[in-house]
Amino acid sequence: PARPPLYLRHLHRFELGTRYPDIIQAVRKLLSSPPIRPLLGHSVLLVDKTGVGAAVVDGFRQAGVNPWAITIHGGSSVTWEHQGARVPKRDLVAAVQTLLQSSRLKIAEGLDLAPTLKKELLNFRVKIDPKTAHDSYEHWREGDHDDLVLATALACWYREDRSATIERVHAGY
Repeated sequence: PARPPLYLRHLHRFELGTRYPDIIQAVRKLLSSPPIRPLLGHSVLLVDKTGVGAAVVDGFRQAGVNPWAITIHGGSSVTWEHQGARVPKRDLVAAVQTLLQSSRLKIAEGLDLAPTLKKELLNFRVKIDPKTAHDSYEHWREGDHDDLVLATALACWYREDRSATIERVHAGY
């Protein structure tokens, strides 16, 4: 359908200090295990490539998982790269806001981390400096407990971008 919802059906938070190879293997196992059918090859894994994320993306690729690498930046436009994109923080935030405000982000209540995600989303703030009109983001990669917001933001942005592209193709643009 046009403007489809995003159903958030799985959340996982790894313990701080978990080694990246262990995370990669756990994610690969998750993608290869069926709830209905294995997700590996039938879905898109989005990985934050910002900072040390480039090594994580390389680790996934070496393990046979080819993620879309998203590099988060403070600019104003999306740029496409091979198997990924550079995306402004504001675009990620806008995607979450759009889906929440239109009631299209559906978070499964039965998820153990659903209340945690909701708390993180409620604590997340966008501030606009009235003198410079520059936007800043509280709890955006500054603390240890915004990983669920980041994961959700990546999924929301990707879904909104892909849905818009699909709608343009079907409309003949």
